[in-house]
Amino acid sequence: MEDRAVERNREKRYVAVDVHFSAEGRLRPLQIVFDEGRVYAVDQVRDVCRRAADVGGVGDRYTCVIQGQERYLWFEKGRWFVEAFSE
Repeated sequence: MEDRAVERNREKRYVAVDVHFSAEGRLRPLQIVFDEGRVYAVDQVRDVCRRAADVGGVGDRYTCVIQGQERYLWFEKGRWFVEAFSE
């Protein structure tokens, strides 16, 4: 029996983000809030750079550590999003 990986499409999922603004104007995401009410604390921000997202668009990509996992959080045109699997 063959073991086949199921390919799933990803999409932009806009999220609410609680953010700290420094006096120098830097943004530091503190937690991500999904529509379903799930809240995830951002434990660490490892990097911020300008990048194109695989799901379309260009924005500031925040490389974050959330629950011990490295994840990307995007800030584009005043809105935050994550790349999520389509349902």
